[in-house]
Amino acid sequence: MNVESYMIELGQRAREASRLMARADTGKKNAALQYMAEAIEANRERLAEANLQDLENGRANGLDAAMLDRLELTPARIDTMIEGLRQVAALADPIGGITGMNYRPSGIQVGKMRVPLGVIGIIYESRPNVTVEAASLCLKSGNATILRGGSEAIHSNQAVAACIAEGLKRAGLPETAVQVVETTDRAAVGQLITMPEYVDVIVPRGGKGLIERISREARVPVIKHLDGICHVYLDSEADRAKAINIALNAKTHRYGTCNTMETLLVDGAVAAELLPELGEAYYQAGVELRGCERTCALLPDAKAATEEDWSTEYLAPVLAIRIVDGLDEAIDHINRYSSQHTDAIVTENYTKARRFLREVDSSSVMVNASTRFADGFEYGLGAEIGISTDKIHARGPVGLEGLTSEKYVVLGDGHIRQ
Repeated sequence: MNVESYMIELGQRAREASRLMARADTGKKNAALQYMAEAIEANRERLAEANLQDLENGRANGLDAAMLDRLELTPARIDTMIEGLRQVAALADPIGGITGMNYRPSGIQVGKMRVPLGVIGIIYESRPNVTVEAASLCLKSGNATILRGGSEAIHSNQAVAACIAEGLKRAGLPETAVQVVETTDRAAVGQLITMPEYVDVIVPRGGKGLIERISREARVPVIKHLDGICHVYLDSEADRAKAINIALNAKTHRYGTCNTMETLLVDGAVAAELLPELGEAYYQAGVELRGCERTCALLPDAKAATEEDWSTEYLAPVLAIRIVDGLDEAIDHINRYSSQHTDAIVTENYTKARRFLREVDSSSVMVNASTRFADGFEYGLGAEIGISTDKIHARGPVGLEGLTSEKYVVLGDGHIRQ
């Protein structure tokens, strides 16, 4: 296969499809999403077989536990894929909405219309459910998309792609509106991110190395986050039960996700009360603890943390713990080491909660909730295309609106400028 020619052909088809999708009515888009859900439901066995093949290949090739976890399509994850499609179908269609119409002194009316971005290239690793999430959001927001999954998930992604194509065909929409790259050649990524004539934006989802490479080499705008160094701060006025439950859930619910807590901060006033119980619970869960000097004094089994631990995304059962003296020190630590993804405070003090929300500079900031909620599905977006820690255009979980832009519209009645 000539990768360059193949990718250009995909780009040309996507550009043509994007023009059709931009004018597709809401009913057709919703029908396509429902048909996709039906196709996935009807092909559960096929999806499971394809995924098993990828998992067996992954184990043979030495994939680590976090990657295998992301790769696996459990029945529950297939259920979530189906529910995500139906949720996106139920969401309001943002395309064509006009806002802010105002009369100007000249007599013209000026406002803004929400429009698709065009063609979105998405590059991701391991998780085949991303194929459905990306397809559904791009479809509903009137975009065409080119999806390049990791080689480790090639069979799963092709099986999912067949269900997507069936849904598009049944709804009378172009099957080329969602194209999954069929080659595992890495040159395909380099080509995809350097085709501004065919691709309007790139969304990378994967490890820090992948995202850094794409950000460095892309000739197309990129929506991204590099890593998820997420914090939970247990304040001196935290409810004990809430603090324990949130700190455990944020770390142990799943280890290999970008919204998993990597550093736990505990106010010194309650450290002796909370850390022994938490330490035992983490020990029972198999979590390795790395703590500051004060933490190690309370938790003898914890290893001494290094400076590097405060800025590391483990994606594994490893947790850094630091005891701080008050809210100011907690906020300073977070703003220094956080990747601006998701950070949370546990407190019953309204004033402290408000300060935390205002002063922590992250794309999601939470009060009395686990960082694991930082997810498009949990936020009511139906699904997410990714999470952005950038501050321009889209920030946080990127759903339908993040995949659109606005253009000015002007209404006149023969007006000319004097």
